[in-house]
Amino acid sequence: MTFDAPIPLSSLDMIAFDADDTLWINEPFYRDAETQVREILQRHVSGTDIQEKLYETEIKNLEIFGYGAKGFTISMIETAIELTGAAIPAADIQQIIDIGKGLLQNPIELLPNVQHTVQTLAEKATLMVLTKGDLLDQQAKLQRSGLGRYFDVIEVVSEKDTITYQRILQKHNIQPERFLMIGNSMRSDILPVLELGGHALYIPFHTTWIHEAVSDIPENIWKLDSVSEILTIITD
Repeated sequence: MTFDAPIPLSSLDMIAFDADDTLWINEPFYRDAETQVREILQRHVSGTDIQEKLYETEIKNLEIFGYGAKGFTISMIETAIELTGAAIPAADIQQIIDIGKGLLQNPIELLPNVQHTVQTLAEKATLMVLTKGDLLDQQAKLQRSGLGRYFDVIEVVSEKDTITYQRILQKHNIQPERFLMIGNSMRSDILPVLELGGHALYIPFHTTWIHEAVSDIPENIWKLDSVSEILTIITD
């Protein structure tokens, strides 16, 4: 922890959690899928940075397909077609599709201490899941996680920026200073909330998508080593 002023529970109307890589493991599955696709394409192309091309395609497609496994699968297929000049065999395309389907069916593995922390907070606070991604996919993961019963509000959004946070806060009639966001992405979970005057707890995950990376991290922020530390920061 790098900041040591506790946050009184009475000063908060809502505590929001990011989902992927805050409540459960997610990003490593995407990196594994990326590795599998790279191995497929290396049979057809050489001298090309496949990972860089896939990332460029993902970013280009974000405005169309948004975040999540479905958009990522389309980006993998599009990358394969472009890099091979549309010569990639249908069997390999089917393999890529199966890799994408696998992302939607992976078992949910909660991060350490998440179950206890969320359950404890739910007994005395109003909780929200506020996450980016595909609505059906995120709802399914929350259901499979067993955590859904602890959250009063579920918000799945296409982007997490100041405009989105303002809209969510207005929708639920919450003042920024009475809102706490908890997440692993400095870009999506921390900086926009701090800019609005809210509270944020940063819990880095060991694997971060490059799109979420931020070079300059503010000094005076809560930076936690694990979810369990939340219970020592939020005081009754």
